[in-house]
Amino acid sequence: MDKEKLLLIDGNSLLHRAFHALPPLKTNDGVYTNGVYGFLTMLYKILEEHEPDYIAVAFDKKSPTFRHKEYDNYKAGRKETPNQLKSQFPILKEILDKMNICRIEIDGYEADDIVGTLAKFGEKKDFNVIAFTGDKDYLQLISDSTKVAITKKGISNIEIYDNKKMIERYGLDSKQFIDLKGLMGDKSDNIPGIPGIGEKTGIKLLKQYKSIDGIYQNIDNISGKMKERLIENRQQAIMSKRLVTIITNIPIDISIDSLKKEDPDSLGLYEIYRRLEFNSLLDKIDINEKEKDRFILKTDFNIIYDKEELYDVLDQVIDNGKFIFKFVVDGNDYLNDPILGVAIKCNESVSYYMEFKDNRDLFFKDKRVIDIFQDERIKKEGHNLKEDIIVLFKNDIEINGIYFDTVVGQYLINPSQNNYDIKHICTEYLNLELKSKEDILGKGKKSKTWSDLDIDKRGEFFCNIVDTVYRVETEMLKKISDYEMTELFFDVEIPLIEVLANMEYTGFKVDSNKLKELGKEFDEKIDGLKKNIYELSGEEFNINSPKQLGVILFEKLELPIIKKTKTGYSTSAEVLDKLKDKHPIIEKILEYRQIVKLKTTYVDGLLSLINNSDNRVHSSFNQTITTTGRISSTEPNLQNIPIKTEEGRKIRKVFIAEDDDFVLVDADYSQIELRVLGHISKDSKLMEAFFKSEDIHTKTASEVFGVSKDEVTSLMRSRAKAVNFGIIYGISDFGLSRDLKIPRKESKLYIDNYLKNYKKVKEYMEDIVKEGREKGFVKTILNRRRFLPEIKSKNFNVRSFGERMAMNTPIQGSAADIIKIAMVNVYKQLKCKNMKSKLILQVHDELIIEASKGEVEEVKNLLKNLMENAVELEVPLKVDMKTGDSWYETK
Repeated sequence: MDKEKLLLIDGNSLLHRAFHALPPLKTNDGVYTNGVYGFLTMLYKILEEHEPDYIAVAFDKKSPTFRHKEYDNYKAGRKETPNQLKSQFPILKEILDKMNICRIEIDGYEADDIVGTLAKFGEKKDFNVIAFTGDKDYLQLISDSTKVAITKKGISNIEIYDNKKMIERYGLDSKQFIDLKGLMGDKSDNIPGIPGIGEKTGIKLLKQYKSIDGIYQNIDNISGKMKERLIENRQQAIMSKRLVTIITNIPIDISIDSLKKEDPDSLGLYEIYRRLEFNSLLDKIDINEKEKDRFILKTDFNIIYDKEELYDVLDQVIDNGKFIFKFVVDGNDYLNDPILGVAIKCNESVSYYMEFKDNRDLFFKDKRVIDIFQDERIKKEGHNLKEDIIVLFKNDIEINGIYFDTVVGQYLINPSQNNYDIKHICTEYLNLELKSKEDILGKGKKSKTWSDLDIDKRGEFFCNIVDTVYRVETEMLKKISDYEMTELFFDVEIPLIEVLANMEYTGFKVDSNKLKELGKEFDEKIDGLKKNIYELSGEEFNINSPKQLGVILFEKLELPIIKKTKTGYSTSAEVLDKLKDKHPIIEKILEYRQIVKLKTTYVDGLLSLINNSDNRVHSSFNQTITTTGRISSTEPNLQNIPIKTEEGRKIRKVFIAEDDDFVLVDADYSQIELRVLGHISKDSKLMEAFFKSEDIHTKTASEVFGVSKDEVTSLMRSRAKAVNFGIIYGISDFGLSRDLKIPRKESKLYIDNYLKNYKKVKEYMEDIVKEGREKGFVKTILNRRRFLPEIKSKNFNVRSFGERMAMNTPIQGSAADIIKIAMVNVYKQLKCKNMKSKLILQVHDELIIEASKGEVEEVKNLLKNLMENAVELEVPLKVDMKTGDSWYETK
């Protein structure tokens, strides 16, 4: 009959190991969980592999142990446990209690002593014992009945030691291992041992003399410095051995039954895992569907079938003064896909779903419906309202009174969150489960569409959405208020939703014929470059294959190898850039790659995205993607069209005004981020340049290179420009040397000279990093927060990234705030004045309006006034403006 198994876990050791192995995971409301999650991942794996009959987890207590009393410097100098880890101990202990796993901590003793005592207790009961830890001191516990499992790097690599493994690894038995630790000492616990004796020497001595006592009994057989060290540090060795010895007979009042592995409190555990967002661990819990039901959001809803029922709901909307709505679109394209219905909620009691199959006009053409959407006194709320506003625009309905959006609200609260879907919001704020779109429709080729489902399932899902919005609004707005972002939310981000919806709905006209001509031109260039490359290489090959290209460059042409990868030679842009002066083929390959990218990404890509009905591309403008607050653009990404090369700029020629009655007006903030830096840092020299309308890069070049402004060369100005913008992004001397292709020593001199001349900028950089470290976040001028967990990382590269973000976010984020304010104000004025001109694009610091020719001067004045006065800074904002029939002409 197999022996029963006792599993013992060093809780402190494994939690520390998990914490340092995993990135700083945390819940949406900011609770750090990486250590607990990693610990549980290990625990479940251990339980599955070893199937113990008895189990216990031991923890250290804060009180001093006998080791501290014997040796004052025991564990002295050890870094204090980070707060992010400290906070996870009570969470783990709560979970272990719900798992019905015995946990033990005893004043005056460490987890090692508890495990050691329980191991001997298990041996007496004739159990097979296995102890899990990250601490090699435990190897002294190994016996015929006890094994020790050591976690190595990370949390998945575990090495199990028994008597045989000990002899293989150390050539010593478990008792001798205590002597080895006494000789070596232990840096992590500040145990001294004997100076100059490491593992290798210690093992050699113990193999020969068996123990520390044996060594001193034969001290005359040892010679030289080794003998001197042993004699001089004899008491230190004896003390060190005593300190590393695990006590195996501490007084523990415990019964065998209390260690028995019991079934967990599944319901309690399920609730904790949901609270901690451990979704991947929920499957580990055996819980029936009926029990799960208590955690699932259930919404009472009615289906609207006729005009009378619709009007009854509209009466409630008017009485309540607000409503939440969500349109059901059969696909992901709110501009073109069919609209199946709408969910509405206006009070606490019930939600409503109206199907549009036979009565779409009953909703979109009804005067009462239109009036309610246009009445700014009635608040409109929703989840990702931009989509729903596009549906309204599509049906010729204007919207006023937009008040609340869960996606935008949660984005302000936690801008680093992976996504803002309603499922996560429901879990975080209501602690209830809500099925996601993918849960209902599935993923991939076998996924369904909303029209495949019956009306009840459709209605239930979308009524759940509006119900969640209704229920989370108060708490979300309170968080926004607590973070001092109420003004940012209501005056900037909420009105911006309509602005972006209108930009998407309007789109940007593309001359498809010009685009096709440009495609042919690129194809011809690509063919010509191919011939050049083949001639220079002496053979034809697949230029797009890194493997084949590597063979040509590094074997046939024998160019110096810069970097190798697992699959062969690296031919990255960075590598090729370093080889430019080595062979003429490199320039041709770089040019070939550039033209191919332009052709595939911007010609072929744009052709596939032009809307056939209006010959415009309708990019998606994303308000909740970047952590700095910047707006991004996708399908197509109009913010990423190249401008540095003439070939890239040609792409802009295909973006044109609607017809001969319209022209494009492009307004671009001049050096807005440097102006924001001047405002935030209050640096008089930097501010003076903007007040006097000086060229800031020439001024900086003069300061950095110690010459008069008249003596500044174009190269000096170019390098000063790189320093100016590099400072904004917290650039290092290494980064600047790489960008400018200059020695690191020279780039350091540029940065040092800059900071000597702009002392307040240097002060700002130091102060903001300190603030970010103390508070855990930094803010923009409108109090937009960016949290910086990286800034406290032990990893230098991660910490440096956090410091750069601390420096950059208040600048780049404030610039993003300013352009958003300008967009909102410009859009409002165009709408208020009922102008034909429309705001159609935002690219970082630039706004483009498709202006009616009769309104051009008014548009230019409006842009200049509203953009330059968007906020009041210590330095003036300046806008540069150009007009043209194409985007190319405006740049």
